Amino acid sequence: MQDNINSIVSTKDGSNTLFSQFYNQHYHNPDDGAINEALTKHIIPTFTFHQDKKELTILDICFGIGYNTFSTIYYCLKNNLDIKLNFYSPELDGNLIKSLKDFPFPKEFENIKHIIDSISQTSKYEDEKIKIEVFIGNAREYIKNLEKNSFDIVYQDAFSSDVNFELWTKEYFDDIYNLCKDNFIMSSYAIATPIRLSMYEANFFIYEHRPVKRKITLATKQEQNLIGKFIDMELKKQRNTEAFALYDK
Repeated sequence: MQDNINSIVSTKDGSNTLFSQFYNQHYHNPDDGAINEALTKHIIPTFTFHQDKKELTILDICFGIGYNTFSTIYYCLKNNLDIKLNFYSPELDGNLIKSLKDFPFPKEFENIKHIIDSISQTSKYEDEKIKIEVFIGNAREYIKNLEKNSFDIVYQDAFSSDVNFELWTKEYFDDIYNLCKDNFIMSSYAIATPIRLSMYEANFFIYEHRPVKRKITLATKQEQNLIGKFIDMELKKQRNTEAFALYDK
């Protein structure tokens, strides 16, 4: 298990996040707010894309303190969405998962406290509508053992490539590509050209979306019309010859 020292930080929407001493980064942008960031950067764009689905299988990279997964459940309950949710998520820090039972989550999560407690104690939860499995360990190893062509959504939300390089490379996105159904969507806060090139060279179509003040990246396996501004990565490469995708070293 990772020896990670975290400190609680309040964010602008009233929800708390953590600052990782190990990575020297916040788990969420304090100016955006933890719940707001999960909703606007991941959940609303991807669920709008899959608005007619009755079951969604989601890969949440990485689980962290669970805001993407828990906010997805909150969003579905709040909007009375009749969707079966299956979450699979790697997380390197097992002690962090154990600590979730005592984390000061916002009032929006009060109705799912039993889910949070179960994840904290067993790294799993399941009922007739929700299945969550958190894997404690290396994300790269984990995704190689998942079922191919089985995911509808990927929340690509690892720490930045400065500190979590291995979760932003072309080879990593090759593995993600193989896991996903043809009609899938990936969301990410990362908008840097090298990261988009890593996705593009793994055969994803790249789009830019601006849900609020900050842009995000959306990626699909099939060309789309309605999810944001298409980014011509070939043109990007022509205009910026010094930009390269990230590759495993």
